[in-house]
Amino acid sequence: MAKKTKKTAAKADAPKVETPRPRTMPSDEAFTFQPLVPNTPAPNASEKKSWFENEDFWKNYGPIMFDSAHWAEAPGVAAAVQQIAGLKKGARILDAGCGPGRISVELALLGLDVTGVDIIQAELDAAAETAADEGVDIALVNADLRTYTTDKPFDAAVNLYTSFGYCDTMEEDVQILRHICGALKDGGWFIMEMTSREIAVRYFTPGEWFERAGKTVLTEFTVEGAWEGLRSRWVLIDNKTGGRIEHEFVQRLYSAVELKRLLLGIGFTSAEVYGDFAFAPYNENAKTMVIVARK
Repeated sequence: MAKKTKKTAAKADAPKVETPRPRTMPSDEAFTFQPLVPNTPAPNASEKKSWFENEDFWKNYGPIMFDSAHWAEAPGVAAAVQQIAGLKKGARILDAGCGPGRISVELALLGLDVTGVDIIQAELDAAAETAADEGVDIALVNADLRTYTTDKPFDAAVNLYTSFGYCDTMEEDVQILRHICGALKDGGWFIMEMTSREIAVRYFTPGEWFERAGKTVLTEFTVEGAWEGLRSRWVLIDNKTGGRIEHEFVQRLYSAVELKRLLLGIGFTSAEVYGDFAFAPYNENAKTMVIVARK
């Protein structure tokens, strides 16, 4: 699996976090919230399986997605999360969709009480191994974020590296956000980082190829609907055997305003959008979308 420890990943400097800039748009109170989806229950997650629940997918594609560059940036991201939410040692934080523990381990190294939740047991096993190598304790829970609940609320939660928007229905996406919100204390922080519709439009490419983890990787990207989603096709060719596998999936794209209003509509009292973890403006120069919300 995509296990990686600090012994083999260069440590990135933590980004400098500055005081948020004043808003130049009207406050949230100036907008009337319009739900993006009907307030209907999400489909029963136990009745069907989605592609991201397939362990074979993560076994093959995990090392490609979680490459050394992404492991190297993890310490800086974790430090930024701690600073943004003002978390002191011992504060409880939920890594929602923790994967192989890339961020969870770094948060634990900062002295936080970390719970990582993921639907793939093999990813949790990799996270446990990395945590053991680094000498930190992490609570790892095999659960579906569409149904996850806790009796002990968290001080903060994160959902990072575009780990959102892959469910079959928008209702299921909403259910994930509702459960994350429900797992937080009043006043708790939620930090989300993902590719938005605006970022996908700006950096769209029809495809590329590169070599990684002993594989030649071919990618193809096409737009679904009116930029409602981005379809990705990934082909892996083993450089030694010539063996070939491929996988295709769609990420639902949300604009910053849509996601912000959605978070406000499900129980968060504030949600601010930035272009990085150091509060850069979310404008034409943004390379990602970071939302900082508070319950």
